[in-house]
Amino acid sequence: MKYKRILLKLSGEALMGNRQYGIDPERLGEYAKDIKEITDLGVEVAIVIGGGNIFRGVAGAMNGMDRVQGDHMGMLATVINGLALQNALEDAGVKTRLQTAIKINEVAEPFIRRKAMSHLNKGRVVIFGGGTGNPYFTTDSAAVLRAIEIEADVILKGTRVDGIYTADPEKDSTAVKFDHITFDDVLRKGLKVMDTTAFTLSQENELPIIVFDMNKKGNLLKVVSGENVGTEVNL
Repeated sequence: MKYKRILLKLSGEALMGNRQYGIDPERLGEYAKDIKEITDLGVEVAIVIGGGNIFRGVAGAMNGMDRVQGDHMGMLATVINGLALQNALEDAGVKTRLQTAIKINEVAEPFIRRKAMSHLNKGRVVIFGGGTGNPYFTTDSAAVLRAIEIEADVILKGTRVDGIYTADPEKDSTAVKFDHITFDDVLRKGLKVMDTTAFTLSQENELPIIVFDMNKKGNLLKVVSGENVGTEVNL
């Protein structure tokens, strides 16, 4: 395996499958099988998951809700998704731990870096819920922050698109895909990979990002094996 320890970033919307909202158990099961496949090969996996399939703080704020209140609701949504993913992984035979940035002791451990590192060293998949625990920060920022803290080799951003393009490939048929691109080029071209705070933090810490299609079976294994799948963002 090219990467020993990875941080897998999943959007909440990815869990919807073909539904309009909520969680699709079939999609969860597919993800669990793909993750088990690489953990069986010795890859240490940490996961940050969004909550957009349940609630988005930004959307709430646009409709008149207090932004801080909305973001806290979004954090709780990520914990719900984390619990669902934890259940699917354990059904697949993968040992897991769910850690949250906000204390919910009855359902998850609080995030403690040393405990997270210990779990990873023991081959457990660690799911980080609750974002960073602070409003105004996205789960992209949480993913980069946790990746740096646990000394991950790479951030794998699983999406429904197979990489980074010159434009949105779902809207522009002439969009061209990049196999590799630098952080500076992403910023210069105004391409959307992560929010600016998360992207800059990754660049400053020289942490590569690979954007790939998580919904295609076998892609996760190909990425951690070093195959040219998706788009790699590096220095």
